[in-house]
Amino acid sequence: MQYALIIRESAEDFVRRGDPAYRDGWTAYTKALVQAGILTAGAGLTPPETGTIVRRKGENHDVQDGPYPEGKESLGGFYVIDVPDLDTALEWATRVPVSEQGSVEIRPRLQVA
Repeated sequence: MQYALIIRESAEDFVRRGDPAYRDGWTAYTKALVQAGILTAGAGLTPPETGTIVRRKGENHDVQDGPYPEGKESLGGFYVIDVPDLDTALEWATRVPVSEQGSVEIRPRLQVA
């Protein structure tokens, strides 16, 4: 079963990406996923102020460039892992080197016929 590990980070976490020790934790985690043979996809994302939101407004679209109103956490990246069950996905999620201000959400991948 495939699960997405959706990583949310604080504004401070995005700044910490410049710290080699912080990056090393993420590199080690990614290598562990690869060595376990369970990583199917993943990407880190740029800070939220670099994003653009498109909202449908009837027949039109509203485009808004970042930055957006501040929240405590922003989408920082994701991994997609292929593991037997939710318990195994939870085990891997607890190893994500997210800070105390961040979080990891686990969601099963939608199975399309």
